[in-house]
Amino acid sequence: MRGAPDSIYFLQPSSLEKALQAYGENPDSLVLAGGTDLMVAWNAGLLNNKKVLDISLIREIRGVRALKKGVLIGALTAHADIQRNAAVRRHFPLIQTACSVVGGLQIQNKGTLGGNIANASPAGDTFPVLAVYEAIVRLISRQGRRALAFMDFFEGVKKTRLLPAELIESVEIPYSRKGARRLFRKVGTRAAQAISKTVAAGLLWVGQDGTVEELRFALGSMASTVRRLVKAEKFIKGKKLHRDAVEEACRLLKDDVDPIDDVRSTREYRLQISQNILRSFLSEANYYENP
Repeated sequence: MRGAPDSIYFLQPSSLEKALQAYGENPDSLVLAGGTDLMVAWNAGLLNNKKVLDISLIREIRGVRALKKGVLIGALTAHADIQRNAAVRRHFPLIQTACSVVGGLQIQNKGTLGGNIANASPAGDTFPVLAVYEAIVRLISRQGRRALAFMDFFEGVKKTRLLPAELIESVEIPYSRKGARRLFRKVGTRAAQAISKTVAAGLLWVGQDGTVEELRFALGSMASTVRRLVKAEKFIKGKKLHRDAVEEACRLLKDDVDPIDDVRSTREYRLQISQNILRSFLSEANYYENP
């Protein structure tokens, strides 16, 4: 294709089959879903002489479907629609909460879960939640379908394991066992429409005797991709939440993250506030014990 230097080549298939064909024939295309990130580059003139594959008309990958083992969220489902879904609100309240802080109402009504994931920002508000719910990203291309664990999807800042001409089809979120204490916390300069300095999500199961059965804790804006606190999770399992155990888990947080200094915050602040969030989460609800 050729055109003027300020031309944008726009492809707009009306079905998933047509989109896969168009993408296969134009694998260098930039994929537009809700457009909340791509439009910024568009308005800045950064898409001149680029190909854009607009998949926003594809109905097959939109909406939330309840399954026996969890829910399936289509890649083109908007954050506002996820918030309103009854199955999400009942079984996955952390997702509802995370979607409610993604930008403002305009972004929530237009931005999609699949687009957010494909954008692969280290500060994605939904990412720590999807990490602790152990979501599965389902992918599709003309070569077929495949699935990746959510934590295996990212390779780095703005980098994913999507293959050429491959699209996100949906995100599957399996049910977790009941009885978990839950956490979602976003720390930003403002309460809304701010990129997070750190964003955290946690699930904690504690037995009748006060012993930790399982901890899942994830942080965003603390490394090149979302991170689970693997060492802290492993350490705290089987222990009671007395002061020494909680403090050691907070110390181990540093081993699984690698925050940076940037215009929004400093490395030390990010580490301190993240440790404070983890400490508070483990110490709440009368589970705190002195040794």
